[in-house]
Amino acid sequence: GNVVHLHERDCSIQRRHQKVVEIAPAARLPPELRARLAQDAVRLAQQVGYENAGTVEFLVDQNGDYYFIEVNSRLQVEHTVTEEITDVDLVHAQLQVAAGRSLPELGLVQENIRVNGCAIQCRVTTEDPARGFQPDTGRIEVFRSGEGMGIRLDGASAFQGALISPHYDSLLVKVVAHGPDQPSAAAKMSRALAEFRIRGVKTNIPFLQNVLAHPQFLKGSTDTQFIDENPELFHLRPGQNRAQKLLHYLGQGLGSPG
Repeated sequence: GNVVHLHERDCSIQRRHQKVVEIAPAARLPPELRARLAQDAVRLAQQVGYENAGTVEFLVDQNGDYYFIEVNSRLQVEHTVTEEITDVDLVHAQLQVAAGRSLPELGLVQENIRVNGCAIQCRVTTEDPARGFQPDTGRIEVFRSGEGMGIRLDGASAFQGALISPHYDSLLVKVVAHGPDQPSAAAKMSRALAEFRIRGVKTNIPFLQNVLAHPQFLKGSTDTQFIDENPELFHLRPGQNRAQKLLHYLGQGLGSPG
């Protein structure tokens, strides 16, 4: 009979209804609207006798009116940003609830669940933004991730020598940055993405870097049309790949006669 909410996420930055960047909490959401969304999500769960973890999705329009979309009766890919701002291990909690423990036994009492800073998640994929996000395939020749304080990596199929096939999801790794506010979390994310070195397949990292640097994103004023209305996001800066060019040059020189 206990129901609590873990605050909201903003998943407005989408392409063809697929989420690209996720943020928690939502920026520039009026406090009264934030409270009403959370209260309605809790009421819904109470009315249907919902058990365990789930996500209630709403669509908020420019006038501050909101509309119910659906309930995802599971953890979503972007649950990591909620974990970062609430310090709640959602995977562990849902397993404990399934085993019969109550929310108070797990310390999940509403007044104790507070928002700590801001978290941003980017999905690094083997997609080529310059070609309509067409999935790229091949073998990863070099893989090095960006890390550091406030950076969390949830790995998928990313490692040197991995063969990227067209038959599976193109996700390589989820990168989560946590900071005191959205600009600082975005700065950490930009720094981490700049430190990635992935060779052999194209990735969406240059596109993600453009999103993170966009003034509209930094002001927290993006909506679901953000990508479609900002074609400059596709002005991508090519990678240098200097080390491999040098190795290739040396290899050709050492292998030549004389």
